[in-house]
Amino acid sequence: MEQIQIHQKDFHIYIEEQFILQRIAELASAITRDFEGTQPLFVAVLNGSFIFAADLMKQISFPCEIQFVKVSSYHGTQSTGKVQQLLGLNVPVEGRKLIVIEDIIDSGLTIDFLKKELEKMSPESVHICSLLLKQEALKVQLEVQYTGFEVENQFLVGYGLDYDGLGRNLRHLYQAIEPAE
Repeated sequence: MEQIQIHQKDFHIYIEEQFILQRIAELASAITRDFEGTQPLFVAVLNGSFIFAADLMKQISFPCEIQFVKVSSYHGTQSTGKVQQLLGLNVPVEGRKLIVIEDIIDSGLTIDFLKKELEKMSPESVHICSLLLKQEALKVQLEVQYTGFEVENQFLVGYGLDYDGLGRNLRHLYQAIEPAE
């Protein structure tokens, strides 16, 4: 099993790229089925979702737009529990169907904050599409309409996810190897 090291922390492959891309095609198919004939606005959460968003958008077969927002609640390998909105939308969303694209939902605090902020702008609807969901780590009640993979509550890196800035460019998803006790 391939291992890598980032910031003196060891990781092993958790989900290979081919399985990620297959699942993204399935998500795109479901979104296409549910939104065909409409023109939704995709809202991708930076920085982590950029690779997922790009691969997902390539599979969407109807006219749509994408905007990017930047929110953060992470430092190192832990969620800080404090969400900061850093960069907002620059198009009106009132009356529009929104699909928020997130790389990973663990505590749910970031996406919950973002959804509430978007709902203040009076869209027709807000749907959530996340590549990864850590169900057991959720701290808020959250409905995720489109989930790529439900994953364990372990630290992951790669395919857009980083560890203090490194690892986003990795083709596969990697899981941290916890030291033996």
